[in-house]
Amino acid sequence: MARILSIDYGLKRTGIAVTDPLQIIATGLTTLHSKELIPFLKDYFAKEPVERIIIGWPTNWDDSATHATPLVEKAIKDLQKNFPQMPITKVDERYTSKMAKDAMLEMGLKKMQRRNKALVDEIAATIMLQEYLRVNG
Repeated sequence: MARILSIDYGLKRTGIAVTDPLQIIATGLTTLHSKELIPFLKDYFAKEPVERIIIGWPTNWDDSATHATPLVEKAIKDLQKNFPQMPITKVDERYTSKMAKDAMLEMGLKKMQRRNKALVDEIAATIMLQEYLRVNG
């Protein structure tokens, strides 16, 4: 089987997580500058089989668009242009950053480590992927 890759896309940083080849476990992969996403994925896809991308879809409580929704829409278009055969699934990303911060607290990370926004983004991508696996597994 191939992996599923999760993207927590942001203006500056993008967190990435992947499943194992059997699609059982979600693991944080990296956080990178958002402008490096496409080159990173081209390299990653050349090394690892990936069957689907999931990407966090930002919405408000009432399901209306947020300030970040157009940014993610553009990222999805870039992904579709560069990887036309790759299925892309939008997933609800509400609360994932808060859940990531809570998880960091539960892991016993020190305050300075919890302020590491790159780590928050990577953990948020992992949480989205775990939830996707739970619902679709």
